[in-house]
Amino acid sequence: MNGSTAQARVIVDELVRSGVTDAVLCPGSRNAPLAFALARAESLGLLRLHVRIDERTGAFLALGLALASGRPVPVAVTSGTAVANLHPAVLEASHAGVALLALTADRPPELVGTGASQTIAQAGLFGGAVRAAATAAVPTDTSAASVARWRSTVARVLAAATGTGGGAPGPVQLDLPYADPLVPDDAPAGPQVTDEQAGPGLLGDLPAGRDGGGAWTAVPRPVRALPPLPLDPAAPTLVVAGSGGPEPDPGLLGGAPLAAEPSSAWWPYATRTAPWLLDRPELRPTQVVVLGRPTLHRAVSRLLADPAVAVYADPGPDGAPWTDVAGTVRAVGALPALSPPEAWSRAWADADRTLGAALDTALDTPDGPAAGAPGLRLAREVVAAQPDGAQLVLGSSNPVRDVALAAAPRAGLTVRSNRGVAGIDGTVSTATGAALAHSGGPTVLLLGDLTLLHDTTGLVTGPAEARPDLTVVVLDDDGGGIFSLLEQGGPAHAHAFERIFGTPTGVDLAGLARAAGWTVTDWSGDPAELAARPGSGRRLVRVAATRSGLRDAHAALRDALRDA
Repeated sequence: MNGSTAQARVIVDELVRSGVTDAVLCPGSRNAPLAFALARAESLGLLRLHVRIDERTGAFLALGLALASGRPVPVAVTSGTAVANLHPAVLEASHAGVALLALTADRPPELVGTGASQTIAQAGLFGGAVRAAATAAVPTDTSAASVARWRSTVARVLAAATGTGGGAPGPVQLDLPYADPLVPDDAPAGPQVTDEQAGPGLLGDLPAGRDGGGAWTAVPRPVRALPPLPLDPAAPTLVVAGSGGPEPDPGLLGGAPLAAEPSSAWWPYATRTAPWLLDRPELRPTQVVVLGRPTLHRAVSRLLADPAVAVYADPGPDGAPWTDVAGTVRAVGALPALSPPEAWSRAWADADRTLGAALDTALDTPDGPAAGAPGLRLAREVVAAQPDGAQLVLGSSNPVRDVALAAAPRAGLTVRSNRGVAGIDGTVSTATGAALAHSGGPTVLLLGDLTLLHDTTGLVTGPAEARPDLTVVVLDDDGGGIFSLLEQGGPAHAHAFERIFGTPTGVDLAGLARAAGWTVTDWSGDPAELAARPGSGRRLVRVAATRSGLRDAHAALRDALRDA
């Protein structure tokens, strides 16, 4: 067996022994050893392989798989620009704490800088975005000593990716320089492999791993217990929760209001209208506890920057850094049991109840203040329509904010969003991966038209690939609606806004999705059409809208809710 084939099979075997159940592969020549090894492993029932034609899409698919499964997921690519195309997903995984493994095939080091095709200096390409970057030696022999080193290298990068090495989970790179020959020289690989051809499992005649089939190096996960925060539990306290952070324990709140973003595991226990109430002076807290990493609301940023408010942070037990954009955090620790004044808790509860009713009235009034902001009503309906056990993936920009501003928090729904770097990259692929790994029910993705177009290849799934039950609800307002709500959307910039910020495309989204094999419908207004359905396959629901009144509608809604 040649060295490239041997190393690839050992690496895949060690990944499987360490708990990897899914892998993503993008086609190429230099990564042929990995391609054959992964195909062989799937044919032997050792893992599930997902093949994608585009590396950026493939990387976000792997990220979604890892996000929903809680397991590390490798994406194997060829050399050159293929590696660079992983960078957006690597950055998202880095800031979101997701165990993404970039298996980057490479040319032998002596070819770097010689003008060889598809050859760049790709070792360490991701810089500080990865938890670890390792480069294997060019495999020249298949001795037991070489096999041991290969397995040990895999164990180290997996420990870094999963946080068992002591830091926060995140992406890693394993660069694999392969020399010719790149194809197996023993048994064929892929779905045509028979028991007789496969020999003794994946490895053929190579040395196997440890007895019992476990990982080569057993690495225990470190236990990280934070001390309780040194705050006054009886003070008027607001808890703010974003992505990540500690596991939810609503009993610790003691009646304190909770402003939780939809992607936070604390969201089911959130005060629904908290984002609208944060600037009310009579509801101003004396202290705030930040759980995880909130990123959505400017009102939260203003509150955390207030020198009169004592700010504390609980980043959770996985070693992630604490959030402190304004530099006001006084201490880092674990959220203790709170017991704020009863009058404080009652004031927030009463305000939330009053404002929730006013919000629903505004959303339900055809010519009311929210009429020009259809995304708000859509977000509320999408959340309410999902069956228990479903998974909701939210696109960045307006959809995740619309859910935060309009939807009623609920249990029975797993909500995810790429909030690590909060880009619109790879959203369809992330949702596809999350749907393939989610066992509780079907998945729905709520996003805008530009976010969909940004990941067009995410709509493409080959005929041999696993297809999820995924309903995509796209608000099609032909452009970037979020910019209407920012400073550049003001009247002073109207002369240049539409071309350089609104960026209409005129693309027929329905035709695009149909060409990729999706079932497409236009929303009739019936909330039932927005629900994810088991067994529905790939389904796209287009919601036609306009952006022209969005800025004024949000302003009118703010005024109406302030009056309420």
